[in-house]
Amino acid sequence: MQRILSSQLPAQVGSTVRLAGWVHRRRLLKSVAFLVLRDGGGLAQVVVAAPAVRAQVEALTEETVVEVVGTVVANPAAPAGVEVVDPTVRPLGPPAVPPPFDLYRPVLTAGLSTQLDHAPVALRHPIRSAALRISAAAVSGFRATLDGQGFVEVHTPKVVASSTESGANVFALDWFGRPAYLAQSPQFYKQLMVGVFERVYEVGPVFRAEPHDTARHLAQYTSLDVELGFVADHRGVMAVLRDTLAGMVATVADRAGGALATLGVTVPEVPAEIPAVHFTEALKIAGAPADEPDLAPAHERALGEWALREHGSDFLFVTGYPMAKRPFYTHPDPARPAYSNGFDLLFRGVELVTGGQRLHRHADYLAALAARGEPVEPYAGYVDAFRHGMPPHGGFAIGLERFVARLTGAANVREVTAFPRDLHRLTP
Repeated sequence: MQRILSSQLPAQVGSTVRLAGWVHRRRLLKSVAFLVLRDGGGLAQVVVAAPAVRAQVEALTEETVVEVVGTVVANPAAPAGVEVVDPTVRPLGPPAVPPPFDLYRPVLTAGLSTQLDHAPVALRHPIRSAALRISAAAVSGFRATLDGQGFVEVHTPKVVASSTESGANVFALDWFGRPAYLAQSPQFYKQLMVGVFERVYEVGPVFRAEPHDTARHLAQYTSLDVELGFVADHRGVMAVLRDTLAGMVATVADRAGGALATLGVTVPEVPAEIPAVHFTEALKIAGAPADEPDLAPAHERALGEWALREHGSDFLFVTGYPMAKRPFYTHPDPARPAYSNGFDLLFRGVELVTGGQRLHRHADYLAALAARGEPVEPYAGYVDAFRHGMPPHGGFAIGLERFVARLTGAANVREVTAFPRDLHRLTP
């Protein structure tokens, strides 16, 4: 008999079925016992009346893996309106050691640190796994949207010979006796691949050795990177980003509806045109000094509130960041060279995306590095490619975990990360 999932039970009323999964919970009443089975489709209620089977169930521990064969009957009070009766129960392994928290409770009562210490089992809780299902759907929507616009997925090295962002902290390692670093982003490589495919994207890990110990930062996270050629300026990049976000949100709604319901979350509307303000105007809205070189988290929150109040939008573009706060490959605004053709996208008052137009002329790269006192040699393999003809281009990067955290309302990005890596955590 082929195994089915609990989610398929409503279509099997009157049939004998085989289920397999984990003992989620047992309720031992005087006249009957209930075994709640958890599998990849959800929960199934199994009604146990036979004394011999009841004795088996009483001996089980939560999280033991079992097989159940029984008959499906309708019961409006049971999960999905059905339950399994007259079962046989067969353990598929030894009795499980219960985790240090009850997975059957509506919420995990353990603190986040304890959950992360025991992540392999904590992630089994429906609330924790729901966030990961949303994450998977978001990536699927990211890929599908860009595939539909003629982009090609690429896979670039995660061990590099020089840092991607000058002045930033990197993780150093030994590469057969030579110094190397974990890649902070695929920035250089995705730009070079524009010279091959014109439009590319990548889904992969990036590594930041920044000493941040906050609820929004990780030392390793998943970056959704995009780069496209033959743009007029950064606004063409922003248009692609808007469509990409709309595709991600729509796919989450379509493919992760159950997960959204588990978390009590509704997806935001992505406006046909996301409101945008120049950096100088953003400072005024946020009440920041006019000479402030960047936006602090408090400024971002104020801007998010303004966008929702004035435009009814959870999203806001801030364009024209000062060149002094942007990487050397950023294209300046021709009309205001002190400002960039770059942008950030705020999602509910938190920076989600950084992007913009890049330099594309070899001479401009040499000048940009010289202006910052940077030697050319560490970037030679990257900069040299621009001698061979590169189109005007630009791109952006979305932090997946931060996107899911903002979407679900998680207070800490670690709540939506399977096995987070930060200043303090290298295991499990």
